[in-house]
This record gives sequence, structure tokens and C-alpha cells, in this order.
Amino acid sequence: MFEDLLGGFANVFTPIHIIMLFVGVFIGILGGAIPGISGTMLVVILLPVAYGLDPIPALLLLTAVYTTSVFSGSISAILFNTPGTPEAVATVFDGYEMTKKGKPGEALGVAIFSSATGGLIGCVFLIILTPVLASFALNFSSPEYFSLIFLALVIVSVLGGGSFVKGMIGVLIGLLIATVGLDSSSGVARFTFDVTGLRSGIDFVAVIIGLFALAEVLRKVQEDYFTKEKTASPKTKFPGLGLLNRLKRTIGQSSLLGFFIGILPGVGATSASLVSYSMSSSFSKDSKSFGTGIPEGVAAPESANNSAAMGAIVPLLALGIPGSATTAVILGAFIMNGVQPGPLLIEQQGILVYTIIGGLLLANISVIIFSKPFISIFSYILRAPYYIIGPMIVIFCFIGTYAVRNSMLDLVVMVIAGIIGYNLTKAKFPLAPMILGLVLGTMIEDHFRRALIISGGDFSIFFTRPISAVLLVLAFLSLLIPMFKWYRRRILDKKDKVLPGQ
Repeated sequence: MFEDLLGGFANVFTPIHIIMLFVGVFIGILGGAIPGISGTMLVVILLPVAYGLDPIPALLLLTAVYTTSVFSGSISAILFNTPGTPEAVATVFDGYEMTKKGKPGEALGVAIFSSATGGLIGCVFLIILTPVLASFALNFSSPEYFSLIFLALVIVSVLGGGSFVKGMIGVLIGLLIATVGLDSSSGVARFTFDVTGLRSGIDFVAVIIGLFALAEVLRKVQEDYFTKEKTASPKTKFPGLGLLNRLKRTIGQSSLLGFFIGILPGVGATSASLVSYSMSSSFSKDSKSFGTGIPEGVAAPESANNSAAMGAIVPLLALGIPGSATTAVILGAFIMNGVQPGPLLIEQQGILVYTIIGGLLLANISVIIFSKPFISIFSYILRAPYYIIGPMIVIFCFIGTYAVRNSMLDLVVMVIAGIIGYNLTKAKFPLAPMILGLVLGTMIEDHFRRALIISGGDFSIFFTRPISAVLLVLAFLSLLIPMFKWYRRRILDKKDKVLPGQ
């Protein structure tokens, strides 16, 4: 492990690797700060670029974009009350209030330091927990993998979209899309409708670009992101020793909380930042000050969301199960480049794994180094109207989708997915469960079939093997969470009805 760790960290500084890493850092910071361009969208747009690279530089590029975009959404949140990415929603509460008080530089400094610290703490736990989880997963065979993926899909349905029914429908739609094409076992064409291009399946890149990037453009063109107010370029001020001493507990607790929330499939950094903000507010001695413009209100969500981003990578590397929508796209990039994440990945390609982790460490450090000079530029870039940014994204969507398989059919799929994604977003339908269902659909089907072949068609194999049985029990217990919430709401509603009449 230590040899691979040292070798991986040294490998990061190979010229092509360090170049791709810093390109990813630049794109992540720049793109994440512009409202309407989320980290997921950036990773999706860059998938075709990654397809043309070797695995290590491709994955360094995408993971650097991922981790830095989670932070940079706070820049527009603090300066213009507009989160650049969903992960920065909670940062608005106190960040913009500090700007209105004439302290934008201090708010940005706290955001930069908290984000980098949370990301570095997350990286340390990533190094520690990934091999442990992977070693445990070496005991897995097809029944265990099926049960694990089933658990992940159930959790993302329950926790990932707000509505369990909508989350489950999204997962099932994703699984259905994954079945299109030739059956891997029998070679029989499924749901192809005699369209030759569909025999190789529906390309997940086209679907993801449509659902996320194109749909987001369609939604954003209805909103005016042109900032008319003239804001002077703020001078970023990093927190001094006194403020650091005051924030250290908030940053530490939020980083730990964010990391372990990030490990849960489908929950993501946005949920981690909101939960952390809520927890910090609840347990603070001065809880009433939250929302009025205090540094703790910026430090809590920013340290949590960057740590959660690192947490989401743990199940991706160790189990081959993505922890968020963005890591689901990165999982696709792994597979597209001929790398299969999972417990054997660390054993067989330890250098690659620790190169990626080393790149994540360096990317988080780069947040401190490069953010300050970029912020003065951002204050002007953020004023660009979306009718300039939007068409550029659409062009990249078409070029990127076509470049993967040189297929016109993929462009049609992307446009259809974009229209569907736009309408689903308007209906507040979660897209993350659908993406996870699509990415994991082939895997869960293959492991389900292999398990039945091993048992001779006996379904009891999923319940007689201890690990598989425990995972399935956890999955079924997770299904009870929506019922518990529904029952609890009914009890509270009855109490509210009784009280007025007393």
C-alpha cells in the first residue's frame, strides 16, 4: 500500500499528468463559479475529451474539475446571491449577508480556506478507508455485488430525490434504458425496434449530456443571469489566527459529517452542506446569528460539501458504486477508458488509484493557491449574459456527443434526453436516481444472472450467504424510511388538529 501510495503521488508530477490536473483545476474553478454550469455538467461535457486521453490523465482531469467546481460555486453565491453550483446553496445564507455588510473579501477567504481544509480532511479519510473497504469487498461474489448495487439503488431512491416514488421511478427508467441493445448472454436484441444503431445500446454519454447539460441550458434561458449591479473586485482576505481559532471546531465537525454523508449513494455534497449548516446552527451557542452574515455560516457548508465530494469517491473506487450523480458520470469515464472500479482495482492498479487520490490532494491545495487571483476576474465574468454562455454549452454538447461514437443517432438521443430532462426538472423529478440506474443497470443484471447460474436457478443464494443477506436486509429496512416519515407526518397532523380545539 505504501509503495503504491508513494508511487501514485510521485506519478502525479509527471508532466502530462500535472498539466491535465491544472487544466482541470482551472476549468473547475472557472466553470463552477458561473451560474448554470454545475460540476456535473462540466464533467459531462469533458467526457468526450477524456475518451481521447490515456486513463490516468483523463481521470485526473475529471476528478480535478469535480473537486474544484464544488468549491467555486461559493464565489457567485457570496458576491451575487446566486449559487454557481447546487452545493453552494447553503453558502448564500451567510455569505451574501457578509457581502452586504461590506465583507465580501472576508467571506471569500473563509470559503476558500474551509473548502480546501474540508477537501484535505476528506482526502485523508479517502486514503484510509478506501483500501479497508476494498479488502472487505474481496469477499464479494455475484450475489453480494447484486445485493450491494440493489442497496445503493434503494438508498438513492429513498434519500436522493426528496420523493421516494419519484426516486424509484427514476431508478426503474434508468434500468430500463440500460436493457436496450443486444443481450450480453443470449445475443437477442431487446427494445431496438429494428433500429440497427440501437443494437449496441443507448450510449450513456448521450443520455447524461442531454439530461444534465442540455436540459440545464433549456431551463436557464428562461432566467436572466445578467447581473446589472456593478460590484468592485473584492480583495480576498484569508482568516487570521483569531478567526481560525473561532472556526476550527465548525470546520472540523462539518468536514467529518460531510465526508460520511458523502459516502451514502445518491445523497451528495448538496445535502451534506445543508445538513452541516443546519447542525452547526442548531448546536451553536449563538444560533440566532446564523443567516445574518457570520463566518461560521460560510465555513460549515463549504467544509462539508468539499469533504462530501471526497467521501463520494470512496465507494466509487472501493466498490465500483458511485456516491453521487457526478461520480456516476466519472464511473462511466472509468469504464469508457477500460478501467473497472471495485475491490480488485487497488490490488491490480494501485498506482492508478493513488495517482487519482494524490491529484485530489493537489487539487484541494490548488484551491488556496489559485482562487485568490481568479476571483477578481470572476467578478466581471459573472456579469456575462446567459445568452452568450448557453449557446457555447450547446455547441460543446453536440460536438462531445458525436465525438464518442460518431453516431447521428446519439445526437437524436441527446436532444430527446434534453427535452425529457427539462420537463422532469420542471416537475421537480430527481435525475440522479435515473443516472445511477442507467450506469449500474448492466452491472446489476449481469451479477443477478451469474448468481442464479452459480445456484442453478435457486433464489435462496441471495439470502443464505451472510454478506448478501445483510445487504438485502438493509435495503428492505431502507424501504421502510418513507413509510415511517409518512406515519410520523400523520401523527403530527393529528396533534395539530387537536390542539386548536382544546
